[in-house]
Parts: sequence; structure tokens; C-alpha cells
Amino acid sequence: MKKYEELKALIASLEPDIEKFYSKQNSAAGTRVRKGMQDLKNLAQEIRVEIQEMKAKEG
Repeated sequence: MKKYEELKALIASLEPDIEKFYSKQNSAAGTRVRKGMQDLKNLAQEIRVEIQEMKAKEG
């Protein structure tokens, strides 16, 4: 559950840069969003693996 909370916090932290990129075409904000999205992808994968391992232990 801790990783899920990290995921939500990461999404929330990206919001200001997403707004800057889409509303003001701020390219530096776009770079930060791309990095954040990569971090988001990696964290989501960690959660997927953790869930799969937990399911395997139950079976």
C-alpha cells in the first residue's frame, strides 16, 4: 500500500509542470514531466511485480 501512496504523490507533484507545459508551452516543464512519467512507469512496474509475488505466495 505504501507504493500506491508514493504513486499518488508522484502524480500530484507532476500537476504544476503539466499545467506549465500545456498552457504556457514551457519546454523545461515538459522535460520534468517526461522524467516524472518515466518514474511513474517504473513505480507502477514495481507495484505490478509486488502484487504478482503476493498472489504467487497465496497460490
